[in-house]
Amino acid sequence: MSSKKEVISSANAPKAVGPYSQGIRSGDFLFLSGQLGLEPQTGEFVSGGVEAQTKQALTNLMHVLQDNGADLSDVVKTSVFLADINDFSKMNAVYATFFENDPPARSTVQVGALPKLGLVEIEVIARIK
Repeated sequence: MSSKKEVISSANAPKAVGPYSQGIRSGDFLFLSGQLGLEPQTGEFVSGGVEAQTKQALTNLMHVLQDNGADLSDVVKTSVFLADINDFSKMNAVYATFFENDPPARSTVQVGALPKLGLVEIEVIARIK
């Protein structure tokens, strides 16, 4: 695999709405931009609060991984950004269903605000087998 930077994407995840890519492949690694809990077809947030947005964000990330030769088991690091740290346990309960075995390293922080006033944004780094 080349060590040059290659833009990657998935039609099954929301399109980038700014000057960034859904992801970058560099060598054996995939660096995926943060995903919000947006429906890919409508660009609108799913209803159901932070739990539903967490599930959708992780689903969006899963699609980008799968469409580029990886899956959630290849994820080595995640970063979770919460609009309200009090939503940590709700987010964590949903997150745990996606990473049941050998979960990746993770950072979770509260931020001042997320794009489109989202409740959660998640980004991942994966190593391709």
